[in-house]
Order: sequence, then structure tokens, then C-alpha cells
Amino acid sequence: QVPVVQSGGGSVQAGGSLRLSCTASEYIQRTYCMGWFRQHPGNKREAVAAIYIGGGTTFYGDSVKGRFTISQDLAKKTVYLEMNDLKPEDTAMYYCAADPCQHGVRGSWLLLAMGDSPYWVQGTQVNVSS
Repeated sequence: QVPVVQSGGGSVQAGGSLRLSCTASEYIQRTYCMGWFRQHPGNKREAVAAIYIGGGTTFYGDSVKGRFTISQDLAKKTVYLEMNDLKPEDTAMYYCAADPCQHGVRGSWLLLAMGDSPYWVQGTQVNVSS
């Protein structure tokens, strides 16, 4: 497991924007993916977005396509999630994670969403009010 440190989040009105950042605390191989999941109390964990470090291939969950954009700064070992046109249903705890990406970006992220992980211990809250 690659330790990560995330920041950003907060509260915003519907239609607003927020940006999340996630930095790998140690060396991360370019064969890895990094990105975010989210979970609202009572709901199952959702794969939000991910990026393949080595090539930039991205994955987005259906509910955020066209509104969220994931990007990376390799030199800083950091990925960013730009969240635009936020909706109340985007309210959730957001968790950053890194994965060996052995099943491709989409496959790996969907698999990781279903399992237990130390990454689910600490997240950042996003609240969107109507």
C-alpha cells in the first residue's frame, strides 16, 4: 500500500466547484493508478475517478462524467480532482487511494471499491447544499 495524503473538500452550494488533491507519500510506480472513491452514509462505496500514472488513461464513474476532471503532476506525485457543477448528491466522504492497477484503470477501480482497504480509514468530506 502506498501512503497518501489528501486535502481539499469542504462545503459549497449546488453548482459550485471544489478541488481535491492527493499526494503519494513515497515513491509510486508508473504502473499504478491513483484516484478517488466516495461514500455517503447508508450507501455503498462508489468509484469516482482514477488515472493511470504512467500513461494518463482515466476512468470516471457515470454519475460524475462531464463534471469531474482528474489530472496529475508527476513531479509532485499528486493527483487532482476538479469537481464542477456540484450537486447535493455529490455530498459524501471522499477517499483517495493508489492501486497497482493490474486490471486496467476501470477494472481495478471497480474492484477496489468493493473491497476492504486501509484507504477507507481517513477521507475528506464534501458537502453540497441545495
